[in-house]
Parts: sequence; structure tokens; C-alpha cells
Amino acid sequence: MVERIAFHSEESGFCVLKVRIAHQSDITTVVGTTPTVNPGEQIECEGSWVNDLTYGLQFKAIKLRVIPPTTLEGIEKYLGSGMIRGIGSHFARRLVEAFGDRVFQVIEDEPGRLLELEGIGPKRQGLVTEAWSEQKSIREIMVFLQSHGVGTARAVRIYKTYGDLAIDRVRENPYRLALDIQGIGFTTADAIGLHLGIPRDSLIRARAGIHHVLQTLASEGHCAARQDDLLSRSMDLLDMVAPTVTEAIELEVADRNLIAEGIAGESVIFLKPFHRAETAVASHLLRLRLGTPSWGAVDPNQVISWVENNTDLHLSASQRNAVTSVLQGKVTVITGGPGVGKTTIVKGIVKVIQARGGRVLLCAPTGRAAKRLKESTGTEAKTIHRLLEFDPKQFGFRRSLMNPLETDLLIVDESSMVDVVLMSQLLRALPDATGLLLVGDVDQLPSVGPGAVLQDIIESGVIPTVRLTEIFRQAANSRIIVNAHRINQGGSIETPNGKELEDFYFIPASSPAEIYEKLLQVVTTRIPKRFGLNPIRDIQVLTPMNRGSLGTRSLNIELQRHLNANAEPSVSRFGWTYARGDKVIQTVNNYDKEVFNGDIGQIVSIDTEEGLLQIVFDGRTVLYDFGELDEIALAYATSIHKSQGSEYPAVVIPLSNQHFTLLERNLLYTAVTRGKKLVVLIGQRGALNTAIQNANSKRRLTYLRARLAADGEPLNRPA
Repeated sequence: MVERIAFHSEESGFCVLKVRIAHQSDITTVVGTTPTVNPGEQIECEGSWVNDLTYGLQFKAIKLRVIPPTTLEGIEKYLGSGMIRGIGSHFARRLVEAFGDRVFQVIEDEPGRLLELEGIGPKRQGLVTEAWSEQKSIREIMVFLQSHGVGTARAVRIYKTYGDLAIDRVRENPYRLALDIQGIGFTTADAIGLHLGIPRDSLIRARAGIHHVLQTLASEGHCAARQDDLLSRSMDLLDMVAPTVTEAIELEVADRNLIAEGIAGESVIFLKPFHRAETAVASHLLRLRLGTPSWGAVDPNQVISWVENNTDLHLSASQRNAVTSVLQGKVTVITGGPGVGKTTIVKGIVKVIQARGGRVLLCAPTGRAAKRLKESTGTEAKTIHRLLEFDPKQFGFRRSLMNPLETDLLIVDESSMVDVVLMSQLLRALPDATGLLLVGDVDQLPSVGPGAVLQDIIESGVIPTVRLTEIFRQAANSRIIVNAHRINQGGSIETPNGKELEDFYFIPASSPAEIYEKLLQVVTTRIPKRFGLNPIRDIQVLTPMNRGSLGTRSLNIELQRHLNANAEPSVSRFGWTYARGDKVIQTVNNYDKEVFNGDIGQIVSIDTEEGLLQIVFDGRTVLYDFGELDEIALAYATSIHKSQGSEYPAVVIPLSNQHFTLLERNLLYTAVTRGKKLVVLIGQRGALNTAIQNANSKRRLTYLRARLAADGEPLNRPA
């Protein structure tokens, strides 16, 4: 009988089990592989005894078969293991006392009898019977997947997507897994497909591989692929000849799953959603810029005078130009770095429109950015998803062309991080008479999702653009802002030369190992002691990469060990262990929960009996089933890309020569501008200099700029 699970990989099935052999008192270690195992279950093993130099005598199982428990002790341990929501150790004991060894039969065939027990009402009874049925199906899926040579960590998602038809659906077309299931890629689906006997040169495999290549490019920000590049990449991935892959591309285009287009002198292939989004953004921008503003004609001098007299603001020449451009046009872009007065302009424009009886809506891509916008303007601001009223049942936005937003002016802050798909959804919800103001820093990293919307709009020359460059006196007192602009211009940074506390530091280190040690010391001890900041809530480590000793995974494990090691209860899923108090990040968009890629929260409770975990994001509590924890990761350290749109009291940035391929100016600039009160760079000087001098960031393959330039007569070039 399995007493305890020392280790079990949900991906590979490898396990280390502590078992009690019948008629023996000692606990024995068994090492083997099984897709799923729980305390209380019995196992039959074939293999041999080995005397491990480190761990001592073990049984190494070549075959390991799990058997449902038959003893009352095993049944109680099995039910109380947390595998079935609604049954913890307390109810497991009571169930066994009431029904004995018939308890499984009662749960499955006579669930109404559970109501005989005090404390089990209809709600808990329904929870238990549903979870029992689900677990049976999930176990079957796990066994099926492992029999075809793949891990089982995604079995819960497969079951929730396909239900009881899961195995039939996978057998029918295993490649649909890569399209339908979060976390399952082409490689896993291909392993199942080949194991099921699908030929390596089949068209169904080729078509799936082409989609995988395009999705991989989309994850890097590209909206399309050049046709010859798509052919080459697909041939390499699939190990197929050109005629077969070419035929697969033609079939996908014929079925309208892919869109082929000749644009800007190139033959390119789009995934349909990105083609639809890019063409929609172009057409809606050109539509919206037509006509006159609904708030009427304005006299520049009168407006500027009114703003300064009624808002206690004194506008610079560039800010006056920006206010005038917005109020005299329909669609405008304002861009510039930190401390140049973008917020001041937005606040002034809002006051003018409202004073004229106009309606203004404000939004931003993330909850934190929307909160900052509200605080700075004194006007309600929402995330784009909330503004558009996402409906989980329809899996779409309620606001659209048929049900547009009711406003005279829409202001979108942090617009550099809005991807092409979300921008298309936002613009289609604006009626013809509505004005649009896009505010953002075009020199930051582009959006996490596909596209380079703000950059393309500015470079098209079709939309009036004001670029702010003047740093205001108050902002110039901050080394964070001064150094951000120095970095953006390719100059050297300023570092403190006195003993007084500053807001920007560079700590030199000669090697990745030294960076690692200094980073741990700075985050866990030095910053909390000298600045009074909470190491979990207030300090954010931002690193260029995910792997390696200075990558997010390694740093998260070590920071968790230093900052939240002894927290209980905890749960291990999908390669991470989570405990109450851990800082976590959402890694994919979840529209049902209204939590989006890059949102950071903190775990406030874990219920092992119910299989539920609660996370607070910006004051809002969100519930996760244990099977959904592949959507989150620890967030003591995050990638710089994931930090877009966020602002943290303190930011710590490791820079090493091992990051060489990622050391780019806009990456470092983005990281530095995330810090509100304190920025600490720890690294090798050569790596810092490389990042500052390297302005040749890889351009994304997008065609929004070309579409705008081709269909819209340029109004002005960016100022």
C-alpha cells in the first residue's frame, strides 16, 4: 500500500513511493513510472532490488500497476489524499466508518446515501460525485496518454475540453490537441499521432505542423510569415519534402484556415485571426479619422489658457502642441518617455472635453495601468477587456459595431502594449463620430501578443503624432527618469556618488555566480533594511530570460526558498510548488476569470480538501481549481517582457553576458522604466554597455504600417 508519495512527475510519470508491504512493518522505497498514483492505493511491481549509494535499499520497478485500495485503512487514506474535491481526511474517516469497504460503490451507484452523514448536504454531495466521475475519466486519459509515450500533466484540461469523448477525439485527430488545449504543443500531439500510426508524410501531420510554425512565430510577435520562410521552417520541423508541405499550405489556404496575400512586394501567409485583426485595425483607424470632432471647433489659445487656469497646470510648448493636436483632430497619438508630461496632457484634455459637455472614456491594457490612469486624472479608467464587457458565455465582447461604446473621446494609455487582436476589438466598438487618443511610449518593448501596433501607426505617417522629449524639472530630479532617457539615447548612465539614498544604483559583478549571490542579498536583506520595502510585495526582479542561473525559473525557486519557504499548506502542480503568501503571475489570458497574461497577484489561501486556491489580483480575489494551475507561475522574478504596463516600487535587474542574444536597448529601457521608487542594476559592465549600444532590436513581421500608408493619405509625419 502507498503510504506517501515522495516524488511524482505529472509530465513523465516518474515516481518515488514510500510503501508498506503486506505483513511487514518497515516502509520501503519503490522507484518507477505511473501516470497517476495516490496514497492508500495498492501497487503491484515487477523489477529488482538495488542498493543505491545515496538512498539505500530500493525496489526499482520495471512494471508498476496501480490497484484501487481494498483495506479500510487504504480506502481512508485514498479518499483523504485530496484527489477528490469535497473529501478531506475528516470526511474520509466518516465515510469509511459509515459504509466500510462499499464506500466506492456507494459514491458511484448510490450517491444519495451520502446525505445520511451529518455535514454532507446536497452541495457537498454533488461536488463529491462529480469529482469522483471526473477522476475516473481523467485516470483513463492519463493511462491512455502514457501508453502512447507522453506525459499526463494536461489530462485534466483534456477532460474539461472534450469530456467523456476525450480518448475518441484524440484517436480521431491527435493534432487537434495542439490547437484546443492550453499547454499542449505540436511536439506532444505529434508524439501521440506517430504512436497511433499516422504516417510521417501524411497531410494531416503537415497541416498541423504548418500551424505550429505560424503559432511559434506569433508567440515571437509576428503577424505572418513569408511564404518561402514558412515552407523552409515547416520542412525542417516535419522532416518532409517540399511538394507535400506546399500541398498542405495550399489546402489550408483553400479552406480559409490560412490567408495568403501579396503585400509590400512580398508573398506572405497569415493565420486567419491575425489577418482579420490587422486589416480591421487599418480600416477602423482610417474610418475614425474622418469627419470633425463632436466637441466642436476649438481656439488653441483659448483652450490652453482655460486648461492652465482651471487645472493648476503650466504647459510647455510641446504639451500645448499636443493638447491642440488632440482637440482639433479625430485620431491622435502622443508618445514619449517617462517624465515628459503625457499624464498632464491627458488630464488637461479630459477636463476640456468634460467642460464642453462631452463624454470621455479612459482605458489601459492592464488593471495596474488603469488604476494609475484613474489616480492621475481623477476620472474612472477601466481595462480594455472590462470596457468592452467580455462575456464568458459567448466568449466575446458585448461591445462591438452593433453595440458601440457611448463616448465622444476614447483615451487608451500604455497603448504600446496593446496587440493587434485586442486593438481590432477595441476600434470596432467605436462609432464614426468618436475621437481616439492613443498614449504610449513607442520606445518600449512592443506588445506581448502579435503586432507592433503603436510603432506601425506612427511610422505610417497617416495618423497625427506628437512626440514629447522634454523632461520636466521635477522628473529631472529622479535618476530613474534621467537614466531611462540616457539609455534610450544610447548614453552612459549616472550612478550615485554620495552616501545619501538615491533611486538608481548599479552594482558591478564579474560573473553570473556573483550576480546571483548579490541579487539574493539585495532582494532579501539590503533593500528591505535600507528602504523599508517588503521583499515580496514591493520588490520585483526583472530578468531578460527564462532559463539559466539568472533566468526566471532558477531565481523564483531560490527567492521562494528565502522569502516563503515554510508557508503551509502547499500544493505541487505542473512543475511548481505553491504556498500561501507566494507571489504569482498569470501566464495566459483567462477571459472567464478576467485575469490576463502578465497580471501579478498573491496567493491568500489553499484548500487541499476542496482542491482550490485563491489569488488576489489588484484587490480582486480569483478562484483556481488545482487543475488550472498551469496558467500561473511564481513571480518573485519575471521576464522583462511580462512586466509591460506594470509599475513596481522597486525593480532589481540582473545583466549578464550570458544574456547576450537578449541584450537590447529597448529591453533594458523597458525594465528601468518599470521602477517607481528604486531601480537596482546588478551585472557585468560589458553586458550593460552591450544592452545600451544595441539598438537593432529584431523587427516584427507586420503589415499594418503598409496597409495604412497604402490606403490613407498621409496627414503629417511624426513630430
